[in-house]
Amino acid sequence: MLINARTAAGIADGSITLLFRRWEAPRVRTGGSQVTSAGVVSFDRVVEVPDVDDITESELAAAGLRDRDELRALLDRRPGRIHRIEVSFAGPDPRVALREQLPGPAELEALSRRLARMDAGRHGAWAVPTLRWVAQHPGVVSTELAEHLGRERYALKADIRRLKALGLTISLDVGYRLSPRGEALLRHLDAVDGG
Repeated sequence: MLINARTAAGIADGSITLLFRRWEAPRVRTGGSQVTSAGVVSFDRVVEVPDVDDITESELAAAGLRDRDELRALLDRRPGRIHRIEVSFAGPDPRVALREQLPGPAELEALSRRLARMDAGRHGAWAVPTLRWVAQHPGVVSTELAEHLGRERYALKADIRRLKALGLTISLDVGYRLSPRGEALLRHLDAVDGG
């Protein structure tokens, strides 16, 4: 589910406790969670709402919406039934702590094997070449990286999120840079390649 930065920040500070979405079937479930730009959001309860007019003014405020017109504009983007999602802040993004953790020898080997499996996928080698490119070009727009690798930009960005989930990259306002964890892995890969 898309949760924009403003909404994620509101969930993190407690000012937003509800979300409304229109879906054919719920895309999140009660008890689930999602990592956002502000941290981990917990989906505490997901229920269907029969009609937009059943949503109260206090619920609009809890969703960070000014009025019913803003709600309708949000919901009218797609077909389906209206869902009310109770949300809460579950904690900081665990990838932030992970990217500062330097891996030991066994973990470096495990990460190396994981990247090798990624590079053996249908797109061909992309994971290690992406790490190397980001190391040499921090803060460069993803369009240039996609051109360099011969990839479609949005598919590549999804793959880079896989590297971020491993704690290897950090998203900047423009482009990416390697985390300390990613730098350690790249040094390990270079040592293996050179040896």
